[in-house]
Amino acid sequence: MPKFEECLERLEKIVAELEKGDVPLDRALQLFDEGMKLSGSCRKELEDAEGKVEILLKRNGKLQPEPFEPANDATK
Repeated sequence: MPKFEECLERLEKIVAELEKGDVPLDRALQLFDEGMKLSGSCRKELEDAEGKVEILLKRNGKLQPEPFEPANDATK
């Protein structure tokens, strides 16, 4: 299974290719399918990491885990 960084890099390439707009439909569907699989893999890895961080924070006893709220970075 590819590492998180590799998945993210590939997802960025897929998005760039799809944004060009001149991709044939069959290729676009292949890219979309690959992107969805990569997205799921990244999401699972992030959820696993979040769980590990919460466990570490609970073991410390001094810090309380707080729900992670991603920053809205839609202005790229």
